[in-house]
Amino acid sequence: MRAVRALARHQGRMWGDLARWAGRRRVGEGRRLAYMRGQGATTAAIGFVCVVETVGVGILLWDYPALHWAVFALDVYTLALVLGLHASCVVRPHVLEPDALRVRYAGQVDLRVPFGHLSGVRRETRFSHPAAEGELNLPVGGQTSVVLELARPAVHTGLLGRAREVTVVRLHADDADSVVQEIRRARSGRCVSPDPLG
Repeated sequence: MRAVRALARHQGRMWGDLARWAGRRRVGEGRRLAYMRGQGATTAAIGFVCVVETVGVGILLWDYPALHWAVFALDVYTLALVLGLHASCVVRPHVLEPDALRVRYAGQVDLRVPFGHLSGVRRETRFSHPAAEGELNLPVGGQTSVVLELARPAVHTGLLGRAREVTVVRLHADDADSVVQEIRRARSGRCVSPDPLG
């Protein structure tokens, strides 16, 4: 039952994020650090394939109305999931707060890392992310570009409610070099660049 409630909350966030995306609104206050640049074309390609598949299967099942509408509803829902994931990633960027970094991925991950818990941050591009104890990997397009090393473990709660401690977080950022510098400046108490999105 707990897993069902967690999935229902996730679905609710996804539909809300689709509405925010349409209204060009973001979630969270602070310096927004985007991570989805360049993924729009991939999302569009997947969406196009879904539409073509919907039309093709619809023609094949035209003589079977009940099955036709069942498959059509499933295809529309699949397309909504594709768009919803993209929308959630756009409206829920990483956020640099005055005293912490919020590491996010769509509506699935929202991990707040206080600067006092960071022992290191560096630029590192990686395309392979084997599962490892104490590590949280959040690749976009199969890659991560920033590594956070934590002096104290942070508790990450998964989509279905499973909690685990992490001491290394690998994430992606559109401008990884700038993000690393922003985090280092924020950790040292210097001014953080204003958010260009307002």
